[in-house]
Amino acid sequence: MPINIPNLLTWFRIMLIPVFIAVFYVPDETLSLHHKHMLSFAIFWFASITDWLDGYLARVLNQGSAFGAFLDPVADKLMVVAALVILLNLGYVDAIIAFIIIGRELTISALREWMAQLGGSKSVAVSMIGKVKTVFQMLAIQFLLFQEPLFGISTRWVGTLLIYLAAILTLWSMVYYLMLAAPQIKSQNRN
Repeated sequence: MPINIPNLLTWFRIMLIPVFIAVFYVPDETLSLHHKHMLSFAIFWFASITDWLDGYLARVLNQGSAFGAFLDPVADKLMVVAALVILLNLGYVDAIIAFIIIGRELTISALREWMAQLGGSKSVAVSMIGKVKTVFQMLAIQFLLFQEPLFGISTRWVGTLLIYLAAILTLWSMVYYLMLAAPQIKSQNRN
């Protein structure tokens, strides 16, 4: 494992996950729900920024590595799953939406692993639809964690709208990746 700034940022993001979860287990007498929302939002926002920053620094500093390319999406998926489970537990997101997003992440991760074994990992490389899905997903989670009106607008309403749009994009991107992989899957089945 190369020790460089991008990989350290990714590890830091992974270490933030238990801190993020722990916020909601602090007794209400110690930390009010309002403060839990603000703190969890800040942690998730910071993690989202480090996700962008580690990729940017890997490119600019020429510190990209196979290990970093593996670990970065794992860190992202762990943070998103942790946030969805917390939001589901709080009743801020529907179970079907959480299932769609988490199920897609597991499916596409498994597909990428399988395609890499077949030598076709480039056919399921990250696409623009996947990036757009990620932006909607991250914004939705941040709005749902914030829970306070912003400029007179309900962030819970905005977050709910965005998480539904993210779920639609999630399904769309999953179908897109499966269609890209289909030719190799068919040829593999013929052999």
